[in-house]
Amino acid sequence: MFLLVGLGNPGPRYALNRHNVGFLVADAVQRRHGFGPWRQKFSAEIAEGTLGGERAILVKPLTYMNESGRSVGEIVRFHKLAPTDVVVVHDELDLPPGKVRLKAGGGHGGHNGLRSLTAHLGDTYRRLRIGIGHPGDKAMVHNYVLHDFAKSDAAWLDPLLEAIAADAPLLAEGKDQSFANRLHLALSPAADSPAKPGPGKRRDGEPASSAEPAKDPAAAPKPAASPPTTETASGEAGKGPFAALAKFVRGER
Repeated sequence: MFLLVGLGNPGPRYALNRHNVGFLVADAVQRRHGFGPWRQKFSAEIAEGTLGGERAILVKPLTYMNESGRSVGEIVRFHKLAPTDVVVVHDELDLPPGKVRLKAGGGHGGHNGLRSLTAHLGDTYRRLRIGIGHPGDKAMVHNYVLHDFAKSDAAWLDPLLEAIAADAPLLAEGKDQSFANRLHLALSPAADSPAKPGPGKRRDGEPASSAEPAKDPAAAPKPAASPPTTETASGEAGKGPFAALAKFVRGER
């Protein structure tokens, strides 16, 4: 059995907070892989399904961040799981927004949710760290993590949530390095950009010919391309998981 734990605080007041990115990931996985509905058990919201052929439980503790380990520890003991069967998704101040790191074991780094989990599980559980950036001043951290993501953050957050959800079965199978590689490729700008031709080459790969007409320096420049919009797997711009939740919570149409 595999346990994917998203860290956050319960209730609509916190739903869009940076600190709740773990909840956002759990929601994205639940939708993507057809898990059962969320229900309350073990002082958490849980949803059951399968990932990569493995029985899996998604967990959103309802104990608030600082007591996350109490809920997760109860689930781990009930199902007789090893800490390595658990992946905890949490916000990371020390990574730039949109950067992701996957690691097994380690300290809590001052994160109160991890501190609580370590007290109940030990420190060998796996962590998926989602970068939210740092406000630049330690005194501002509390308000920063408990503040909503900006609307503009949907441009990187929605593709990230969808990429993590798409490759979550690899985590359930214990293929952490494959997951990290797939995620990197999915989010790399180079994956969508054509390679620049090398010196003396045209874009079609043929040698550049001196007989080709020279460009007219007086020709009007082409207009700049419009900035990219957030697209979901269905191709609907601006309607990814975070953008959709933000509209719902803010009461937008």
